[in-house]
Amino acid sequence: MEISKLSAFVTGGASGLGAATAQHLLELGAHVTIFDRDLERVRAKAQELGDFANWSVGDVSSESDVAAALQEAVARRPLRVVVNCAGIGHMERVVNRDGSPHDLAAFERVIRTNLLGTFNVLRLASTLMASNEPLGDNERGVVINTASVAAFDGQIGQIAYSASKGGVVGLTLPAARDLSSVGIRVMTIAPGVIDTPLLRQLPEEIRLAVAASVPFPKRLGLPLDYALLVEMIIQNGYLNGEVIRLDGALRMAPK
Repeated sequence: MEISKLSAFVTGGASGLGAATAQHLLELGAHVTIFDRDLERVRAKAQELGDFANWSVGDVSSESDVAAALQEAVARRPLRVVVNCAGIGHMERVVNRDGSPHDLAAFERVIRTNLLGTFNVLRLASTLMASNEPLGDNERGVVINTASVAAFDGQIGQIAYSASKGGVVGLTLPAARDLSSVGIRVMTIAPGVIDTPLLRQLPEEIRLAVAASVPFPKRLGLPLDYALLVEMIIQNGYLNGEVIRLDGALRMAPK
């Protein structure tokens, strides 16, 4: 696919991985629609990106919110790329130190945003992309989801987050098989420790220790590293139904 001729839809596009991806795709000539739940942040990011960026506010787990936002994405060009970056985290043990059980509502909230939200965007966007004119190899589009190394190496206190991201890993292959009949690829990126605004809230000594734990290169991942992998996935049409770890060979310890 030629990125300069397509429309891309990026969830969580107002910050972190999503913002870097939106910026990179825009620089490559795509028309980008960013979708985020934070009104002020998404509006500011869209203004920063300029004329070839739309923005929409909503919840990835809401059918009506996502359906309305996708209409923005198809307004100027065919929608051929979807990147799911929206996600939340939660740290809590199954049995807490005070003897209380894990908060069920918190677990449900993480699953709803990270897993159900990913699937909601996948199903609605794929329905639109299925009507695109086919390109080479009869390809009509690609959906790139975001998991995490926590899907494989979940740490103590990450059970909700790991379960949600494990679900994203699990849906990758069957989604790719389901959508093969309409020429839509499905890929998942599983990032390691990426230098996002959330990680920058940690004390510098902790950030340095985390960076030192990466085998090579010994640094935190950058949002641009993720965006560059998105670009490569879009352009390489033989990548399908797979999860790519983006982690510098990191394997997380229990805690």
